[in-house]
Amino acid sequence: MDWITHEEDVWFDFRGSTPDQLVSGRYYKGTVDGFADFGVFVDLSPGVTGLLHRSELDRRLESLDWEPGDTVFVQVKNVRDNGNVDLAWSKRQSGSEFRGAQVHDPEGDADGEPIDDSADEAADEPSGPVRTTPTPRDDEASDDGDAAEEPTDDAAGEAPESVDEADDSSTGPETNGRDAVETTPAERVDVASLSDRVGATVRLEGEIVSVRQTSGPTVFELRDGTGVVDCAAFVEAGVRAYPEVEVGTVVRLDGEVEERYDELQVETEDLTVLTDDEAATVEERLADALTAEARPETVPALVDHDALDAVEEPLRDAAETIRRALLESRPVVVRHAATADGYVAGAAIERAVLPRIREEHAAADAEYHYFTRRPLEGSVYDMDDATNDVTRMLQDRDRHDEKLPLVLLVGTGSTVESSDGLGLLGIYGARRVVVDAEVADAAVADDCEAIVNPGLAGASATDLSTGTLAATLAATVTPDVTDDLSHLPAISYWDDAPESVVSLAAEAGYDADRTRELREAIALEAYYQSYEDKRELITDLLFDDAGGLAGHISEQFRQKLDAEVDTATANLDRREEGTTTVDVLDTDAYTHRFDFPPTGLLLDELHRRRSEEGTHLTVGVGTDELYLRSDVDVDVRGVASDAAERAADAGITAASVRDGRIEFLSGRRDAAVDAVVDAAVDRL
Repeated sequence: MDWITHEEDVWFDFRGSTPDQLVSGRYYKGTVDGFADFGVFVDLSPGVTGLLHRSELDRRLESLDWEPGDTVFVQVKNVRDNGNVDLAWSKRQSGSEFRGAQVHDPEGDADGEPIDDSADEAADEPSGPVRTTPTPRDDEASDDGDAAEEPTDDAAGEAPESVDEADDSSTGPETNGRDAVETTPAERVDVASLSDRVGATVRLEGEIVSVRQTSGPTVFELRDGTGVVDCAAFVEAGVRAYPEVEVGTVVRLDGEVEERYDELQVETEDLTVLTDDEAATVEERLADALTAEARPETVPALVDHDALDAVEEPLRDAAETIRRALLESRPVVVRHAATADGYVAGAAIERAVLPRIREEHAAADAEYHYFTRRPLEGSVYDMDDATNDVTRMLQDRDRHDEKLPLVLLVGTGSTVESSDGLGLLGIYGARRVVVDAEVADAAVADDCEAIVNPGLAGASATDLSTGTLAATLAATVTPDVTDDLSHLPAISYWDDAPESVVSLAAEAGYDADRTRELREAIALEAYYQSYEDKRELITDLLFDDAGGLAGHISEQFRQKLDAEVDTATANLDRREEGTTTVDVLDTDAYTHRFDFPPTGLLLDELHRRRSEEGTHLTVGVGTDELYLRSDVDVDVRGVASDAAERAADAGITAASVRDGRIEFLSGRRDAAVDAVVDAAVDRL
C-alpha cells in the first residue's frame, strides 16, 4: 500500500507502554482524559498521556465540545526527556478523514499492520478484563427484560427436563444470570495498604471524590482517609456505571486490586451507597483521619525572626487548611503578585504541595489537576481576578465534577481593597487563605478561613519578606522539602536582607551574587507572559539551575533596567520641599510603558539609586494614577485622604496600599499630583 509511506495521511493505534516509543509527527487516536486551564490531557494508551496545550487549538478551549472519554485524533509534536508528551491539533477528527490506519505496537508482532473497520471498532472496546457488571440503569434493565421474554431457538432447546428442575430455576434468589454461591464478605482495608494486596479482593469504605467516564469503564476516585485510588466499574463500553453515585457520595466498594502500568487500580465487583448510620460512621472516620493527618505538629525554624515566632499558630492553621484540602482531593489555587517576591512565595508553596499530590493520587497528571498557580497583575485581589477564578472553578465543577478549590492568596488579599474579591469567592463556598508579610487590615480576617500576617499578630515585620513567610509555611506543610527552600528567602529581598536569611542561603551554597542573579532572572520572567505560571521555567531557575540559565536572563534584566533608568533619570523633575527631596517622573512621557521594566520595579530602582542623606520621596505619575516611594513608611490612605481635601474635585483615592498607588481623575492630573505630593511631604 503506497499510503503507508505517507505517515501524515495515516492515523496510528498506539499499543506501547512508554512515551519514548511514540514517533513525533505521527497522528494518533486517543481518548480525552481531562481538562486543565492550559489545555486537554489525552490518553494515547493506558499508560501514556499527552497534553494538547490550548495554544495548539484552532479555537478557544472553552468552546471545545469534547468530554472526558471522547475519542479524538491528535498529532505527537514532541516527547520530552522527562516523559511529557506535547500534542498538536488535528483538523481531522474522524478516522474516515484519513487515508488509512496502522497499528503502532513497538513491543508486539502487530506493529505496522493496517487496521480495517472491524479492527478499529475492536480498538474501542475496553482493553482490560471485566470481572463483574454492576446493576444497569432501570431503563436498561427493562429493555433487557423485554428482550429476555422473546423466545429463541437456543432457549427452546434448553427447556428443563423435569418440573422439579423448572421449579428450582424459578424460586431461587435473583443472580442476574450467575450461579448463586455463598461468599465471605471481603476484608475492609485502607487504601494505603493496597500496594501489598495486589491480586486480592478487598473492601474499601470512603467518599467518592471524582467520577470520570472513559470510552470503556467508569472510573471512581475513592478516598478513605489514608489515600486515594481509582476504582473502575464496567457496564458496557462508554456507559456510566452506578449513575446514582456522584462526587461526595459515601460508599462501600468490593473489588480486586490490580496494578496497571505501575499504577494501582481496583476492579469494582460491587458498590453500595451508604446512608444513615453507616454513612455517618464512615464520615466520622474520615474526619478524624483528616484532622490527625492535616494538623502539623510544629513549624520548622527556617529563619530566626521574631515576626515568624508571632505567627506560629496562624502558620499551623494555614498549613492544616492546605493539607486538609489536599487530603480531600480539593484543588489548590495559588494567587501571587507578578514580582520576584511573589514568584518566590508561590514557588515555595508549589514545592511543598506537589509531592503531597503525587503521594495522594496515583494518576501521573494529578499535579496539574489539583494545583494551579496564577500570577496577578497587581497586589490587590480585585473583582476582575475573583470573577476569573469563580468562572473557572464553576466550569471545573460542572464539566469535570471537581470540588470547589482552596484559594491561597500570597502577598495579596490582606487589605480591604481585596474584600469584594474575597467575598465573591466566599459566596460560592471556596475556601480562602491569605499569607502576607506587609500591611494588613483586621477586617480581612472575616473574609477568609485563615490569615497569616505578623502585623495582625502584633509583631513588627519591616524586614520580613512575603517570600520568607511563604517559605516557612511551605516547610510547615511538607517538612521534607525544607532543605529545598533554604535559598528562597534571600532571593526575595532586593536589599537589606536580614543576616539570618543571608546565612541560610550561604549554607545551601547560594552566595550574594547567585541570589542576585536568581532574583533578577525571576523578575524579568515575571514580566513576560505575566498571566502564565511558567511552572517548568521557574522550577528550572529556582531549583535545577547550575547558574547558566539565571546568569543569561539576569544579564538581559540588567541591560534593560539600566537603559530605562538612564532615560528616566535624565527626565526627572526634582523638587525641594523643605527638608524633603522629591523626584517626580512622568511615566507616560518618559518610559516605554509596554516593555520591561514595569513601572513599580523602575520606581523602586530609581528610588534606591537616588536616595540620599535626609528624607527622599519618588513619585511616578501616569495618566490617572501615581506611585509613591519613600525612605520611611507612609500612610498611603492618609495621604490620599489629605490630598482629596486639597483637591476635592480630582477624585483622589488610595488604590493599593502595598504598591503605594493612588488614583485620580485624568482631567485634574496636575492638581491631583500637587495635592498628593504636598500631603505626602507633610506626613513625612
